[in-house]
Amino acid sequence: MRRFFNRPITKLSFAPPAARPGRAGLAIVLIVRNEARHIGEWARFHRAAGAAHVYAYDNGSTDGTGAELAAALGDRLTLLPWDQKLFDGRSGREIHNQVLAYAHALRNFGGAHRWMACIDADEFLVPKRADSLDAALAHLDDIPSVTLPWHNFGRNGHDAPPEGGIVANYTRRAADPLSGARGVTNFKTLVDATRVTALKVHSVWIDGKAVTWNDRGEQTDHKGRADPAFYSADHLQLNHYYTRSEQELAAKIARGSNQSVEARRHAARVRRNVANIEAREVEDLCAPDFLARRG
Repeated sequence: MRRFFNRPITKLSFAPPAARPGRAGLAIVLIVRNEARHIGEWARFHRAAGAAHVYAYDNGSTDGTGAELAAALGDRLTLLPWDQKLFDGRSGREIHNQVLAYAHALRNFGGAHRWMACIDADEFLVPKRADSLDAALAHLDDIPSVTLPWHNFGRNGHDAPPEGGIVANYTRRAADPLSGARGVTNFKTLVDATRVTALKVHSVWIDGKAVTWNDRGEQTDHKGRADPAFYSADHLQLNHYYTRSEQELAAKIARGSNQSVEARRHAARVRRNVANIEAREVEDLCAPDFLARRG
């Protein structure tokens, strides 16, 4: 029982926002801390893909991350300070700061957009056939959520950060996104915020139900997301550049978890995830191919 009370609160429920007149497009929700090295590339990629807006929650950056985002996104950026650790006053349990940011964004900004995507600075939304995010999702009509499996990219043999950025230099990923190996299989979800009633980082409840759809428009429950028959990246793929170079992996470990997790446990978990991602890899050029189509 004592262990339970030490666990963070990772699921939040709320009343969804009302749809605003003329709502359109896909907005991205992002929580960041000291991502200046690569955040400009991330922002330019998603601007090229047609993201309508980015709501960036800055968890105490000191390296100019906000300035990099502003330079790349201009008036498509809303930057909010989000440097905090909050705890439930009765149990003392930490409230997951990332989940809190996502809930705040969906509730306060979600009514203005057809879609919202809560992703990280190492995750790229890649249209597979179309030239924009909106076009990649247009066939889904009024479907309220789309599950995107992680496609995890490893170090690709880089000890130090290579010249030329992420998309050009990281083209090998874990071969099977649904292998079930720890650190390999997980999901993020695009949502119609006006239908969301609860969320965790990797799961969203729609109209009170644990349901979702793939990018072909097929429905399942949360458990069914890991079924190989449900897997799809036909129209939109989520690239997760988990490690980048070895030097950046070491820095990722040194930064620690976004929760109050003991440092040794965090380091062991990250190294285990990397080993699982790199155990069997395939080449995947969908992100550079998209940029080539965009010119």
